[in-house]
Amino acid sequence: MWGKSLWFVLGPGPKMEYEGAIYRPPSEAGSFILQVTIGCSHNRCTFCVSFKDKKFRERELKDIFTDIEEVAAKIRGVDRVFLADGNAMVMNTNKLLAILDKLYRSFPELQRVGLYATPQDLLHKSREELVELQEAGLVIVYLGVETGNDNLLSWIHKGATRTEIAAAGIKAREAGLILSATVINGLGGMEKMAEHAAETATLINEIDPHYLGLLTLMVCNGTTIARKVQRNEFQVPTPLQILAEIKMMVEGLELSDCIFRANHASNYLPLKGTLPGDKQKLLHTLNTLLRSGDTRKLRPEYLRGL
Repeated sequence: MWGKSLWFVLGPGPKMEYEGAIYRPPSEAGSFILQVTIGCSHNRCTFCVSFKDKKFRERELKDIFTDIEEVAAKIRGVDRVFLADGNAMVMNTNKLLAILDKLYRSFPELQRVGLYATPQDLLHKSREELVELQEAGLVIVYLGVETGNDNLLSWIHKGATRTEIAAAGIKAREAGLILSATVINGLGGMEKMAEHAAETATLINEIDPHYLGLLTLMVCNGTTIARKVQRNEFQVPTPLQILAEIKMMVEGLELSDCIFRANHASNYLPLKGTLPGDKQKLLHTLNTLLRSGDTRKLRPEYLRGL
């Protein structure tokens, strides 16, 4: 979910301007989006176009604090904040702690701060640092898992192995952070659908996140995957094949207590539930649609988005 050249309107006087396109999880739709970094420090994933127009850098604390003060002076009732851009967890722990302290002092009703993290970000921080961030008010971390297949992880230039992603997710959860994991359906193309579905399910089982979000691959111009599609080196699954892959993935999920969502704008079919309780209900929905083959109930391509 994103917007280009967005302004956070504060009424008369100065307005806070975001640099470039801003992406945030669907669950952060009502949050104050605070841009603390520009772009993504990794920015090499072959499917991703989100931050290609930005050179990664951290914003200065004084500029971040100015944004916080400006919003706090004009808006009451801010209870959620999301730290953008692509992986704010890469920042120095002391800098993040200073931002958290400023936020909670500025917004008396603040209940939750969240951010994106790469597996590398979480592995580079000690358990003590993550606990300190959690105790300072960092509540939720969004981790892009993408796939549980090591060959696919290498192919998309994720920068982390299956084992490293599992370790990162478990480390965040054990530090007391709420963990929201995302995977991308269709990432294995038609050739590796079964491996992608099965191995992603077992990796998610190992991590056992509090939230699991499914995205569906968007082939964006300028990406490596788009060029492979143009050369017929990668076959994008059809909408019904994507749903069959989701069915295989859900069948393999064995989670303790997880809120499951496939309500991102990229998805063909909105799905939601709690696992394991709603597993059979989700499978029934998928089986019914797959048997009917009725694509009229699916989101059309022109309505899909990042």
